[in-house]
Amino acid sequence: MTALVAAQPSAAHAGRLGGLPTAEGLGRPELLLGLRTGEIGTVHSWELVTAVDGPGTRMTTFVAGCPLRCLYCHNPDTMSARNGVPVYADDLLARIRRYRGVFRATGGGITLSGGEILAQPAFARRVLRGAKELGVHTAIDTSGFLGRNADDAMLADVDLVLLDVKAGDETTYRRVTGRALAPTLEFGRRLSGLGIETWLRYVLVPGLTDHAATVASVADYAASLPTVSRVEVLPFHQLGRDKWTQLGLDYALTDTQPPSADLVESTRAIFRDRGLLTY
Repeated sequence: MTALVAAQPSAAHAGRLGGLPTAEGLGRPELLLGLRTGEIGTVHSWELVTAVDGPGTRMTTFVAGCPLRCLYCHNPDTMSARNGVPVYADDLLARIRRYRGVFRATGGGITLSGGEILAQPAFARRVLRGAKELGVHTAIDTSGFLGRNADDAMLADVDLVLLDVKAGDETTYRRVTGRALAPTLEFGRRLSGLGIETWLRYVLVPGLTDHAATVASVADYAASLPTVSRVEVLPFHQLGRDKWTQLGLDYALTDTQPPSADLVESTRAIFRDRGLLTY
């Protein structure tokens, strides 16, 4: 048991967290201590998914808080840590333990996503270590921008990284995210050096990330990493637009249409031409 006492989830959060106990009753000093040690993480939600976020059936946990401000983010409610609920790592691991049979039967496991999971490295470290002790396959879904927060000990407990590369050139990357590209590229190269399997993800947005030059740069980068076993070209959609409105945020892509089937296939062809398994 954790040294801190867990409260039951409030009515406002019980549905979103699927009955997962929360630490909302803690005083601020205890909460800050738990966050610092990784006993507690700020969680937005979790779900069971199949053939998404890694192989097999996954328990994907979305933490709150992200340093990027991607124009096409379909979960803008995970950008701020204030939109999360404090959850004990031990309680999350207890839920993971319940699904071990499902994971074994489907070749699945857990995926820590966000927001940005590497914004909470202590929490991620505890959950990943606990999952490996349970014999569960582990994955993290990250932009790599905070890759420096993941030490080698943490990455030793990661079986798969879903690396979201937003663009292949600095100008486009900054336009999409508001941040620099280099940390993502450096993190991917580090993963390759450590021999960690990587699935590269690329969101295709007409008029933003569909330029052949930036796609080719991402494809060349992916092909340079021996541990990239798969590329996923993800067509832009408008499913997150209402969330931006509800949060009072300025949504820059209101008039952007999803890419055509021809554009999606021609983009995937750029990756396939480099010998990459691409979906």
